[in-house]
Amino acid sequence: MTETLTPAKTSPPRLIDDELDLLAELVPLAGRRLIELGCGNARLARTLLARHPDIELTGLEVDQRQHAKNLAAPQPRLHFVAAGAQAIPFDDASFDGALMLKSLHHVPLPLMAQALREVARVLRPGGWLYVSEPVFAGPLNELVRLFNDEQAVRAAAQQALDDALRTGPWDAAAEVRFETPVQFQDFADFEQRMMRPTFADHRIDDAMLAAVRERFAPHAGPDGAHFTRPMHVRLLRRRA
Repeated sequence: MTETLTPAKTSPPRLIDDELDLLAELVPLAGRRLIELGCGNARLARTLLARHPDIELTGLEVDQRQHAKNLAAPQPRLHFVAAGAQAIPFDDASFDGALMLKSLHHVPLPLMAQALREVARVLRPGGWLYVSEPVFAGPLNELVRLFNDEQAVRAAAQQALDDALRTGPWDAAAEVRFETPVQFQDFADFEQRMMRPTFADHRIDDAMLAAVRERFAPHAGPDGAHFTRPMHVRLLRRRA
């Protein structure tokens, strides 16, 4: 007699409002020297330092306009350097941990493998790399892909991690999928934050603006537009 198996039920992804809570669950932070590759406006870096004042953190950023803004708002134990992950201007074994928060897929495709080798180089043995990447799915993604289709680069980022684990000095330490809430006050807020960032030119013409506005409208309500963004975290540890 053949047994009929009931398909296993899968729980929905965990909803996380603050990703730093997840980071604190996965890695030791107290007293560590960290580097964030592609720190953007450094919001998460500043919050992390506020919670853990004994951390020292260096933020790398390739967007010169954003880098200048970061330098204009100094904070103790937070350092900013204009550089990319593919050429990290620090000595070997300089850091205990590294962060790539929605930044690996922004590294030029031919340089992703080199960037991960660079991260391994500047980490101390036993150091960790926390990579958080958006998943190419969901209603927000369907809006964004109208003017910025990242399917290929996001897949390339995951492939680069797979290759680094197979060929580099890395062990897979953890993998977590979750969703994070994203809110926009109105379409103007969406346009500024998503369509016209300082680090990229999406070549938005009037026709594209109108098309995206039309697709955005059903999501908007009296308190703005609410989405959840699916995320994929992979934690790698450098072998001793």
